[in-house]
Amino acid sequence: MNRNRRPAATPPDLTQSARPAPAGPATTASVDGMIGTTGPVFRPGDDGYDAERAGYNLALDHHPALVVGATGPADVQAAVRYAADHGLGVAVQATGHGISVPTDGQLVVSTRRMKGVTVDAAARTATVAAGVRWHEVLAATAPHGLVPLSGSNPDVGAVGYTLGGGIGLLGRRHGFAADHVRRLTVVTADGELRTATPDHEPDLFWALRGGKDNFGVVVEMEIDLFPLTTLYGGGLYFGADDAAEVLRGWAGWTADLPEEMSSSLQLIRYPDLPVLPEPLRGRYVAHVRIAWSGATADGEALVAPLRALGTPLLDTLRELPFTEAGSIHHEPPMPHPAFDRNTALRTLEPATLDTLLDLAGPDAGSPLIAEIRQQGGAYARQPAVANAVGGRDARYMLFSTCILEPGRLEEIRAAHTTLHESLRPWSTGGAFANFFGIDDAGAQSVSRAFDAATYGRLAAVKAAYDPENLFRVNFNIPPR
Repeated sequence: MNRNRRPAATPPDLTQSARPAPAGPATTASVDGMIGTTGPVFRPGDDGYDAERAGYNLALDHHPALVVGATGPADVQAAVRYAADHGLGVAVQATGHGISVPTDGQLVVSTRRMKGVTVDAAARTATVAAGVRWHEVLAATAPHGLVPLSGSNPDVGAVGYTLGGGIGLLGRRHGFAADHVRRLTVVTADGELRTATPDHEPDLFWALRGGKDNFGVVVEMEIDLFPLTTLYGGGLYFGADDAAEVLRGWAGWTADLPEEMSSSLQLIRYPDLPVLPEPLRGRYVAHVRIAWSGATADGEALVAPLRALGTPLLDTLRELPFTEAGSIHHEPPMPHPAFDRNTALRTLEPATLDTLLDLAGPDAGSPLIAEIRQQGGAYARQPAVANAVGGRDARYMLFSTCILEPGRLEEIRAAHTTLHESLRPWSTGGAFANFFGIDDAGAQSVSRAFDAATYGRLAAVKAAYDPENLFRVNFNIPPR
């Protein structure tokens, strides 16, 4: 069924996503009244335009024709209808962590003003608005002794994270965040406000959970919560001399762990900055991250072999409130330009680890920050209500990132490419949508997040709900 008969514009060339295009002119002289929103509308040159278009990842200095500061579903509907009538592509941005392609000359729906978290403690659910960040959800659920399947960074937008799958600190125990969505309220390309559940608009419900923002603007979601108040977690930080032994020891340690244990290992050379703990400043570090959701004593016993791998520069493991779970990864809170890439791995063999050390170890001289996250457990199981999330066959994920410094794009791109191509022998051939970077918006890259059957079905659902590809300023899945 064709649900959108509005005229289309030509989709942008997504293969050039890492090379920002020149800013396009605004398509109207005065648009506020024409769009009919209660929230603000920003054009190039307006006060507040630069602040509104900016996000957490500053890798693309994009210049949309219009930014609509939506305050509720009606504003989103008005913006989508305006974009369809004027041949503009629509991008959705809450926090800007997942920026994909330049929005130059297009329309951005900024959902950051759409706030609100409602907790139903008896049902163990939360209803979350589009602009809410995970730390806001945690603050609302903690008084009830409940937690969501939030991510490692509490400053990330809850809705965008969930639509991309959602890999978090409780995932090996409970699965992807998208596996525990009960309802989505979404504005589709025809400007209609729809409710998607397992029984109502089931194809749309399936596709949104994993297919990200290709099918509409989600304005609200209802998610499951889980009884938990504390974690045993934190980090073990080892120096360069211990890095190889720690990497190999951690890999062997993960081979047979209870699902209550989520862990990862990051290889990073810290800058020499006063904001960092003194033992880490200017040093190469192998950082083991721990999130254990069982009894604290059991967690301490489980990590004992890791502590024996070397002499930690810093040991922050402790029992902590789940509201402080962001301290485990302690990702930088300030916006910065980042270049990211990821690969789903089926195994960690000795040769895999040797390759990683050669290209990102303490003697590699690489600009890369490399992280391996353990998958498996509940991630590998199908949810009660099927969704489009891929990567269930991965036992690990390799994620690489670095700050994108001026004039170093080609050097940084080459370093990431060499690392991930070198690890191809141990890859599943897949990747995870939430960890895509600015080079991953092409169709071939996006398709890696799904098996062939899932990608084909996503393209068919796209054709039904967005046949003109209005929602194309993203990690795009074109309509079939």
